[in-house]
Amino acid sequence: MLRLNPEQLVFVTERHLATLTTLRPDGTPHVVPVAFTWDADAGVARITTNRNSFKARHAVALPDGSAPRAALCQVAGGRWITLEGTIAVSEDEAEIADAVERYARRYRRLEPNPERVVLRVTVDKVMASTYMAS
Repeated sequence: MLRLNPEQLVFVTERHLATLTTLRPDGTPHVVPVAFTWDADAGVARITTNRNSFKARHAVALPDGSAPRAALCQVAGGRWITLEGTIAVSEDEAEIADAVERYARRYRRLEPNPERVVLRVTVDKVMASTYMAS
């Protein structure tokens, strides 16, 4: 499992937004601003969204059964980090509740939403500004 270094870990727990890049079926990038949380124990970034959002539709298994890939990029001044990995949709109620709680700690409380799902990015590659590099 991938671990962030101490500087990177602090950065992904500060209150910043990021961009999420997924691929459309035609292979072109779909880039949207998102809020995300980092689960250091699992090496996973989580994004809450509506089940019918484009980003959720881009996170379903590809026709060959493989997992699609995504990248999260957070920038603040001269600091930046990109978390890259496979992306999947979770409709698991416990994972959604955990993601909502983590979101509340990093950003703010969310209103209940029966259409909410979690996008789980299992990170296998990290790129960061020089002083935050591993």
